[in-house]
Amino acid sequence: MQLYRYVGPKRIADRVRSEPSGVPIRSPADVLAWVRDTAQGLSGGCVIATFVVDAAGILLVADRRSEHVACAGRQPVRSAGEITFAVGRAVEVAGVSNQSTGYCPEPESWPAVAAALTAAGLESPAGFSLACEFRRCVGCGSLTLVKYGVFECGVCGAELPVEYNCQTPEAAPGN
Repeated sequence: MQLYRYVGPKRIADRVRSEPSGVPIRSPADVLAWVRDTAQGLSGGCVIATFVVDAAGILLVADRRSEHVACAGRQPVRSAGEITFAVGRAVEVAGVSNQSTGYCPEPESWPAVAAALTAAGLESPAGFSLACEFRRCVGCGSLTLVKYGVFECGVCGAELPVEYNCQTPEAAPGN
């Protein structure tokens, strides 16, 4: 499976250098413990978390306001985004997105998420509830979330490549 390296701003990665990595989720009980131990507020019985699937295929979660690069311990990931857990008598996965502008994982990273959820004893949805497409502008170098199928840079207006290009060496920050 593809590994995605952090491609977001260096200043964000530097700022979170001392923050702890995400909490490994290996069972529904781990989700419950994480919610309890981190005082995550439930809204309508749900909690939204930042998540990554690490290189070993383990699901890691952190507070929704945390950076994916911190959750990942600054390491490459198989996928990243946000996950919504419905917590009641049981723990269910209510939704998952690949919305991470730090790692810009492709929608094709879904199998890594599904495998990590299955390994943790959680039923996997059919796919991302929100599947984001990211591109790096070849004109100004900014990372762009493609919206409504419009491949246009929101910063400089240049046409974005149709092919995914966020992980190519020439697209890396500082190059």
